[in-house]
Amino acid sequence: MVAFASIIVPCRNEERFIAACLDSLIAQTYGKENFEIIVVDGASIDNTARTVKDHQTRFPRLIKILQNEKQYKPFALNIGIQNARGSNIMIADAHATYSPRYLEECIQLMGEYGADVVGGIRKAKQHVPTLQARAIARVFSHPLGVGNATYQIGAAKPQWVDAVFGGCYRKELFNELGLFNENLIRSQDMEMSVRLRRAGKKILLAPDIECTYYPKTTIKDFFLHNIQDGIWAIYPLKFVRIPLRIRHYIPLIFLLGLIGLGIAGLFAQLAGTLFLSALTLYAMIVVLIAAEIAREEHDFRLIPFLIAVFFARHFGYGIGSLLGILKLLMPVQK
Repeated sequence: MVAFASIIVPCRNEERFIAACLDSLIAQTYGKENFEIIVVDGASIDNTARTVKDHQTRFPRLIKILQNEKQYKPFALNIGIQNARGSNIMIADAHATYSPRYLEECIQLMGEYGADVVGGIRKAKQHVPTLQARAIARVFSHPLGVGNATYQIGAAKPQWVDAVFGGCYRKELFNELGLFNENLIRSQDMEMSVRLRRAGKKILLAPDIECTYYPKTTIKDFFLHNIQDGIWAIYPLKFVRIPLRIRHYIPLIFLLGLIGLGIAGLFAQLAGTLFLSALTLYAMIVVLIAAEIAREEHDFRLIPFLIAVFFARHFGYGIGSLLGILKLLMPVQK
């Protein structure tokens, strides 16, 4: 007997992406009688709700629309889970599209490997034809940009990992371990992954399953987005005493090291020399990798944009993590 599945799509103001996302989910090969799509809208003020309603009109038995008055993602996820009929639950980001066999292969591999969560490779792609957008998409799939996040840099064969994007979960996990933490406006998926691993659950990355993710398109927006990511790499410690993986703290460690050497350099020549050496070495690595990526892309116009994007990624995340420490020390606002 084929297991029924629920695909949960949390969204708010996603008019540029929601149609393509839903089209890719509707096209899943799992059999439309075997799954449902639950769109949880966070009081969108653009055309998101209208677009979702148009899709529901075309597929009334497949698409369900729920409202998330609290707007933020963890509330949407939990509303979707609590209303899901499926024994397997896939979390679909509205900023992405999914290959036709994504859901089917997730469920198939879940059975074959005895996995509790299965997800595929997240491939970043620009949705506007600019050099900035191309550079951001490339950085999102390079180890210097995302560390050892296997679901972004790829893998040769299925493997056990610490987290996946677009994961398909056994619904029983949420009964056993609880729902997503609603204190975490961001990082709720990472915290859930840590909780799963602590409980001995298995997360499988399937490299033959792919989704396409559309990141920010300007360096300014990308920088601001990384500041928020950095904040929410630290601030969750206010609510849960579970640290994330070391890759989430490397930008903070790097930035603190530079700040420490810079301050010490005001009083000691050796520290000043070390500060300049560290900054020079970092810049050289970024330039060399930017040049290599541009060579692969056959477009050397990308080099300055790639350099700027790497700086925005690392320093934005590091600055955000510093702000996260400050928020961590402040009392929680009721």
